[in-house]
Amino acid sequence: MTDSVNVSPDSLSDSHSPASDRVLGTPLGAHPTRVLFLGSGELGKEVTIELMRLGAWVCAADSYAGAPAQQVAHEARVLDMANADELKALFDEVRPDIVVPEVEAIATSELADAAARGVQVVPSAEIAAICMDRERLRVIAHEELGLPTTPYRFAGSLEELRAGADKVGYPCVVKPVMSSSGHGQSIVRSADAIDAAWTEAQEGRRAAGEGDVSRVIVEALAPLDYELTVLTVSSSAGIVTCAPIGQRQESGDYRESWQPATSSEEVLAQAGLIACTAVEGLVAKAQASGETGWGVFGVELFVLTDGSVLFNEVSPRPHDTGMVTMASQRLSEFALHARAVLGLPVTAGHVALSLPEGSVAASHAIVVAGDGEAEFSNLAGALAEPGTDLRVFAKPEVHGHRRMAVALAIGESEADARAKAAHVADALDIEVR
Repeated sequence: MTDSVNVSPDSLSDSHSPASDRVLGTPLGAHPTRVLFLGSGELGKEVTIELMRLGAWVCAADSYAGAPAQQVAHEARVLDMANADELKALFDEVRPDIVVPEVEAIATSELADAAARGVQVVPSAEIAAICMDRERLRVIAHEELGLPTTPYRFAGSLEELRAGADKVGYPCVVKPVMSSSGHGQSIVRSADAIDAAWTEAQEGRRAAGEGDVSRVIVEALAPLDYELTVLTVSSSAGIVTCAPIGQRQESGDYRESWQPATSSEEVLAQAGLIACTAVEGLVAKAQASGETGWGVFGVELFVLTDGSVLFNEVSPRPHDTGMVTMASQRLSEFALHARAVLGLPVTAGHVALSLPEGSVAASHAIVVAGDGEAEFSNLAGALAEPGTDLRVFAKPEVHGHRRMAVALAIGESEADARAKAAHVADALDIEVR
């Protein structure tokens, strides 16, 4: 599914023209293109590297020092990005041309103000705000764009939640409208568990501790067969999709992914259409406010036991499951994001797989438990088999459980690739001290 919509520079506001007046290749010169990352995790690190390869100057900000992207960027900052005053001061100091939000705990009002001043927010300030809010996103996806979703209701009180659950039926899923990585989410199998689900949602919401009450979404628990991610790229050349990615999650967190997904042609066609439609709708809102809407989107989909495909959510940035593209595509999701952000065209040829015919690539998240610094050894044994690779994120510490690396592999089938990636992870010796 390609070229579903085209973004023309003529449609952008006069305050900035990202594709025409950027200076690349001179990051330490007098007039570099200045990119500011808000969030500097492992995904941001890979995008930072790709931007620097193209000659951009990069500053990486996060809530703690030594974050992965901070280790490779030209400069780094540490601040509370949800604090509007601190974020405004950062913008005033760094004077970025481009702001790349990589996390959701950000003062979105400052993103909107920056966009109004002509700063390119990726993919746009409006899209960032929409995708943080399940209520806004679901209304746009289902009620405006007509995308298929599970039956749902929204609730702002325990009484409304009870009524909503009765409408969608049991079993159902309750989530805060603002949360991530499964936080605050509950599966409710009977009315007796509604009170506990409401409490869980309030404790897991993104705004916890601020004294307000989070609205929640309650949706029917669909007969899920599996989940897909479709990486969708909006660039100056239009919108294109990568080959769908299969995935396995635990408690809402990614653990494995593989590409191409082993799905039927009908499912793949539905997935591509839904992903394009969702991103088209978001990009149209960005353009309406004078922003580009350029970047990679991770469109999350449910595939039901009857083969139908439902829209779930959109991440307006590279997706965890897309780390597999470091093995499966010539241009990874990070390289595609960098190109799109800089105004370079991304076409169907740019998102093509680079695997041998019939092969599959897989990724396997390496989650470390403990309290202290994680040290990796036996890399020689772990990477002895051809077609395997490893990315160690170099996060400073782990406290509890934390994703610290990812194993990559190419195999003759999905099962073969997943087994090879799992072997890399299992063969590593990891000590926390």
